Amino acid sequence: MIAVYGAIEIMVQNYDVVVCGAGPSGAIAAAEAARSGLKVALIEKQFLPRHKTCGGGMPMAMQTILRDLAPQAFVESEVAYMRHTWNFDDAHLGSINPPGSGEQLGLWMVQRSIFDNALAERAMQAGAELRDGLALRSLDIEADGVIVRAEGIKTGSEFLAKARYVIGADGANGVTVKSTRLRQDRAIAIALEVEHPHRWGDGHTELRPDVAHLEYGAVKRGYGWIFPKADHLNIGAGVFRPNQKDARGDRTIRAELQQTIFAYMDALGVTYDRNTLKFHGHPLPTWSGKETLHEGRILLVGDAAGLINPLFGDGILHAVKSGLIAAQCLSEDAADQYTDRIHDEFAANFDAALNLAKIFYQWTGVCYKYGVKYEQSTRIATQLLYGELSFTNMKDRAIGRLKRSVGANFFPAFS
Repeated sequence: MIAVYGAIEIMVQNYDVVVCGAGPSGAIAAAEAARSGLKVALIEKQFLPRHKTCGGGMPMAMQTILRDLAPQAFVESEVAYMRHTWNFDDAHLGSINPPGSGEQLGLWMVQRSIFDNALAERAMQAGAELRDGLALRSLDIEADGVIVRAEGIKTGSEFLAKARYVIGADGANGVTVKSTRLRQDRAIAIALEVEHPHRWGDGHTELRPDVAHLEYGAVKRGYGWIFPKADHLNIGAGVFRPNQKDARGDRTIRAELQQTIFAYMDALGVTYDRNTLKFHGHPLPTWSGKETLHEGRILLVGDAAGLINPLFGDGILHAVKSGLIAAQCLSEDAADQYTDRIHDEFAANFDAALNLAKIFYQWTGVCYKYGVKYEQSTRIATQLLYGELSFTNMKDRAIGRLKRSVGANFFPAFS
């Protein structure tokens, strides 16, 4: 099919599904949809591999989904310990696998540039057509499909396609969300990070490839982190304010997060030059309750759908699961069931995590003393990341423990 725009003839390509964004949710959705026999295009604004701002931590449970992708292709380190601190002091080194804990768990640390590229290649092997370096410009919804217009970021060449369905995996501020009436009242946290070269053996003795560092007192209603990678550290901090919808309006946040990163590096003996550090900031669209996540022929996944845990701030595994659900809905001709299926998978658990987040980020010091430093807390946190434990079940246990420790009247809103 050829369409004429002005005096220019453009070939219109036809697909069952166009996936916008080649992050984990988009690449997984493209692979799953292609495997089901659908004709799929996966478009990505940047050329792959490309930098993606993200801490890059995920539970090793991801392996159950990526059985056909060897971890050696993208895993840079495996974390078995978390070192927790309060104002860079009062340290607690928690083991993910304390004695007698049974199944050995762990966290994978990846660079998103490598991980996302591996997932995109996997999608191509499944039969999806990858078009990177192609910026989405507009989506026009018609009765029998969606007209997708995109443009080459270097060539300026036009891409014009008609898809039966579009999966929006282009993030919180992507064109897909803006083309709908969805996600009008979003909860947005803010994170800032640096990727800093590191030689193992330098700095603090617990700067090791198997230790993730988490700092709770330096950021008001947030936390800092240092995640180990193969030859560098991902050092960052984020602000979560679960009682306030969008943190982007606070102009003091960037300076606060930068200062936290500097202080964290100082505390662990990481040498750096303030003048050369390159900071990367990004919004974190966190869960704030049930909402519609599809509109006609457009389905939102991952960050575009706000599927970041409001307590931990993790999103990769949830993004991948949402991509799978979206592709399954389309392969079963059940697009109208997408929102319900997402809610069945996430809503109760995330609602409970949001209730805990409102406690944790208001009374972080108390929660650190009586919760984070509890001998089993690191193991429990990892089980929650895996999905082996649910926040739904843990919420009452966690609040009960805090009440027993500091007094039943300390959390009146949850009595």
